[in-house]
Amino acid sequence: MVIWFTALLSSIVISEIVENLILRDNSPSIPEAIDRLFADIANINRESMAEIQDAQVEEMAVNLWNWAVTKRVGLIISEEQKAKLRHVACKLVCMCGGSAASEEAIRRQILMNMKTGKGWVDVGNAVFADQFFEAAMAGLEQLYVKLMQRSSTEVHMTLQKIAVERDLFKVLSYQAEAACAQGDFQRASTCALRCKDMLMRFPKMTGYLHILCYNFGVETHKQSKYEESSFWLSQSYDIGKMDKNSVGPEMLAKVLRLLATAYLDWDDREYYDKALSAINLANKEHLNPAGLFLKMKILLKSEIANEELFEAVMEIMHLDMSLDFCLNVAKLLMDHEREAVGFYFMKIICEHFKSSEDIGKALLLHIDMLLQRKEELLAKEKIEEIILGHQTGRQLTTDLVGCLHNILWRKAARSFEVQNYADALNWYYYSLRFYTADQTDLDLAKLRRNMASCYLHLKQLDKAKEAVMEAERRDPTNIFTQFYVFKIAVLEGNSGRALRAITTLEKLLIPEVPEENELLLDRESPVMLLSLAAQFALENGQQIVAGKALEYLARYSEDPQQVLTALKCLFRLVLPRVSQMPESESKKKEMDRLLTCLNTALLKLSQSFSGEASTSDSRANEAHWFRKIAWNLAVQCGKDPVAMREFFILSYKLSQFCPSDQVILIAQKTCLLMAAAVDLEQGRKASTAFEQTELLNRALEQIHKCREIWNLLKETGDFSSDPCETLLLLYEFEVKAKMNDPFLDSFLESVWELPHLESKTFEIIASLAVEMPAHYPSIALKALKRALLLYKKKESIDVLKYSKCMHNLINLLVPDGVPDSELCPLEEVWGHFEDALSVIIHTEGYPEAEVLWLMIKSWNTGIYMYGRRKYVSAEKWCGLALRFLDHLGSLKRSYETQVNTLYSELVEALDRKKGSLFNEE
Repeated sequence: MVIWFTALLSSIVISEIVENLILRDNSPSIPEAIDRLFADIANINRESMAEIQDAQVEEMAVNLWNWAVTKRVGLIISEEQKAKLRHVACKLVCMCGGSAASEEAIRRQILMNMKTGKGWVDVGNAVFADQFFEAAMAGLEQLYVKLMQRSSTEVHMTLQKIAVERDLFKVLSYQAEAACAQGDFQRASTCALRCKDMLMRFPKMTGYLHILCYNFGVETHKQSKYEESSFWLSQSYDIGKMDKNSVGPEMLAKVLRLLATAYLDWDDREYYDKALSAINLANKEHLNPAGLFLKMKILLKSEIANEELFEAVMEIMHLDMSLDFCLNVAKLLMDHEREAVGFYFMKIICEHFKSSEDIGKALLLHIDMLLQRKEELLAKEKIEEIILGHQTGRQLTTDLVGCLHNILWRKAARSFEVQNYADALNWYYYSLRFYTADQTDLDLAKLRRNMASCYLHLKQLDKAKEAVMEAERRDPTNIFTQFYVFKIAVLEGNSGRALRAITTLEKLLIPEVPEENELLLDRESPVMLLSLAAQFALENGQQIVAGKALEYLARYSEDPQQVLTALKCLFRLVLPRVSQMPESESKKKEMDRLLTCLNTALLKLSQSFSGEASTSDSRANEAHWFRKIAWNLAVQCGKDPVAMREFFILSYKLSQFCPSDQVILIAQKTCLLMAAAVDLEQGRKASTAFEQTELLNRALEQIHKCREIWNLLKETGDFSSDPCETLLLLYEFEVKAKMNDPFLDSFLESVWELPHLESKTFEIIASLAVEMPAHYPSIALKALKRALLLYKKKESIDVLKYSKCMHNLINLLVPDGVPDSELCPLEEVWGHFEDALSVIIHTEGYPEAEVLWLMIKSWNTGIYMYGRRKYVSAEKWCGLALRFLDHLGSLKRSYETQVNTLYSELVEALDRKKGSLFNEE
């Protein structure tokens, strides 16, 4: 529903407003319509409604008012929106009539202004309220004039005057309420005093004005306006006394107590007497424990002599107040350091209430007071009395026994804190005497633990052990119980028992919540127990036990810095021992454990540090430390390549938290190279194709990372002697070859052109090219040719390396004595044999075994040719064998006769088949 007000408001629009609000009682758009109506009423005046008669405006306004007042639409509109509707209706009504309005219209306007203003006060808008109260005042003056003009008799005039003054009283009280809400004390008090002066004519309003002033006193007291509060409360009391029938003594006493409190809270000595007078008067009006207690507070604040306090407390006893009240007064006296009066009063209380069922409360408070004032001997006497009574039938209630335990434990804890362990034990023994032998209360286990702690500090190990055994029997799953079991096992040198206790503690750690009243340890996080356990084990020479505690601490602590500190301590403990262990399953387990710890360090380094440790320098220093540890452990894993790889990878990951200087880049490069080498080696041994592929892919990933680092590293200096680039090339080639990479040839195109590669590199490429599952003999051939070429280019040829390379080349071309014509033409194969022979002729030191091998290889090739009826080639290859024979050394005599004989037989055979020479292809 959209309602539009303009400067000229027609009767049709007004009618729609009222009609829609009344007919659509439960429409969700009603609040929006009310807000719009309220916002637009400021634009309306009588001139803009000239087309509407006064009677029509009044009718619509009254309908709107009645709808707002009588309809229970609390679930739809708020009290503030109701106030807005009254506001609009009242404004409309007040536009009608003017000076010529009838008495009935004026009365209606006065009533509506009063109620609208009160509505605004009730919803907290006293500023809006004031304008309606002023309008009501103006209406009352106008009504009074009209009434006086037409009053025919003095009696009639008096009656009319009283009726007007009754409404005036209400308006004044409402104005006081609005002024008080706005903090205007002067206006509020003026209005209230005018109302007070009118009470003689309206005695029935006494109770109303009394409560109004009391409420003003309460509100101003809350605002710490004690002067104003005392004024309002004094007025409330004075007004209340005017009609004892409507205001009872209990209410008057309540007003006076608050008045006394206001004087007391004023915190000025000159008002203490007024406070005392007010509370004495309150207690005369109606005696109440709250009044007596407040009187004691006032007396204590005014610092009266103890003699007067004695009289006051005796008055309390004569008035037969309750035990709880008396005990509260006693505590009040002690809190104000009036020990003499307080203890005297406690003595009287205990005597007066000795037959009461609740006497235990008094006895416990007395003991607590004595202990707080260090009257320990008297306190012990009282405790012994309670114990005796407890054993002879005068037992304390369960709740009171619990309170007594708390008192004793607090005293023991204070003694413990000042390291008076023997005294702490005495108080714990008192507590122990209230437990029965078969009691299963977990607090008893807690008590035993506290006693064990005292025994440990007193070096009484046997008694401590006995107390802990009792605690464990009653509460074995408690983390503090297991902590003490651990400590005793360490002190006894029982490493096995200590390890079992720390393991049990670890299992209990996660769900456990710290208990109250534990000595010292209860203030720490449960994880801190592991830190304390590690420290205790170290102090007592139990390094293995300390290591286990540190390991658990690193596992469960949420503080990254604490975890890293624990791990550093753990490594310092474990590394010397592990490094001396022989290779075994035990050492492997220890290495796995250290690997897990390093992974934890890596995780924590990636998390934010807290406090000062959050600086990058601190994190870099920590990372450096763990990086070196991982490196050293990798070096120790020579016989376990898988573990070696994991440590190198961890060292690399840890180094990423360090500044990328040359040292770090070299370390990262080495880690990745070693990891890739291990993955390649494992890939060669893989039992399945899937496993091999996974390992090779992982190696390739590390190769790429390493190449990026290598490129950065080369910018920092001269690394021409570093084999990294060659290794990366070989590693990547092996991966691509074994994975049958379709782009292998394009990868090698750039390799062939590299100027710095050595013969050895090409030989390795050749070997890798034919290593299963790779099979690239053409690549191997090309690589071996380049290797041989490089050997020959050198000023002084290394015949041993050359002979080995030539061996590989010829073996590739002539496997098992059968030339591979598809790989290489026979003429080219012949050329390689000739090259080898040339080197043999012109160089000393060619291995005799290699010369023999070449001789046999060429002879077998000749025989192969003979078998294929290629007789010319057969004679040629066999003749080559004889040329190699000439260069044999010590072996020549062994083979010379045999080879010559075979060659003669071959020649004879060839002569018999002269025609076959032309059959050679």
